Amino acid sequence: MTFCAAVGHKLLQRIPTVGRGSARAYSARPTTLPDEGRAKVTIRTIKKLYTDQQPITMMTAYDYPTSVACDRAGVDMVLVGDSLAMVALGHNDTSQITMDDMIHHSKAVARGSRSSFLVTDLPFGAYQSDETTAVNNAIRMIKEGRAEAIKLEAGRRAAPKIDAIVNGAGIPVVGHIGLTPQTAVALGGFRVQGKSVSSAQALVADALALQEAGCFAIVLEAMPSLVAEAVTRLLRVPTIGIGAGPATSGQVLVLSDMVGMFDRFTPKFCRSFADLGPRMVTAVGEYNEAVRAGTFPAEGTHTYAMPAAAEERWRTYVQKEFGLELGAGSGSGTRVSTDPVPQSI
Repeated sequence: MTFCAAVGHKLLQRIPTVGRGSARAYSARPTTLPDEGRAKVTIRTIKKLYTDQQPITMMTAYDYPTSVACDRAGVDMVLVGDSLAMVALGHNDTSQITMDDMIHHSKAVARGSRSSFLVTDLPFGAYQSDETTAVNNAIRMIKEGRAEAIKLEAGRRAAPKIDAIVNGAGIPVVGHIGLTPQTAVALGGFRVQGKSVSSAQALVADALALQEAGCFAIVLEAMPSLVAEAVTRLLRVPTIGIGAGPATSGQVLVLSDMVGMFDRFTPKFCRSFADLGPRMVTAVGEYNEAVRAGTFPAEGTHTYAMPAAAEERWRTYVQKEFGLELGAGSGSGTRVSTDPVPQSI
């Protein structure tokens, strides 16, 4: 069985029937998502996992299909990360994405996320200028993007803005310290942070300040494991690591990286759980060849038939009106002529 066929078979097994008979849902005939039986993850769920010392899972999603995959896999938190600028939109860095872009993708992810807790990044430029702008954009992301919390890449200097968002507007915030891709240029590029004692001390100060400002969780990116462990043990809120070792309260990865869908590079800290990129290329290549060989679509397998009486009347009408002799129809596999249609006189 080909990759496309195997994936299609599994997907069709999970799609519920619609209406009576054997009618089947498909992309142009949407249906509601099946109830997977998992309780909705909330901030209280996250706090309980943290208190019970149970690892917290987070995964990025950028659209409806990836959101459904994360939700059905049982991920605790889905992150609409601004990394979508690179892995989904093809930009060279994350600074080029806009609020409107993030809202668009957050809405799509929200439609597919029934149980996972949804966090969305505020993009570069959406919160750096002043508290009012930060609060207004956080409100937009909740109202328009349907996010349940927002994430900011910022250290202790952003604490007043986080306080205004959390305690002023009542919006949950996830902090993000260490390597902050939005400001990677100022950090000297995509480099590990906290390798010196002084820089590690600065990360501890950032983490404590974000906790006091009201963050309910903090992402630790690209830092030595010992630094991340110290930060995690000093905090009273969970840490979510990405390239920060195993001692954090949970982990997050970029979905495109861990399933082999991003063609430019794979970070050292990312483990490959699948290699879907090459498999997708192979599948599309097989489709390309099938179309050119005339084996797809196959009459009777991928086509719709008319009722026998209607088919006979249609053939008679087309022959008399246009002088066309149609193919054998369903089940014949006969390719219909592509000769130009003669004009009626």
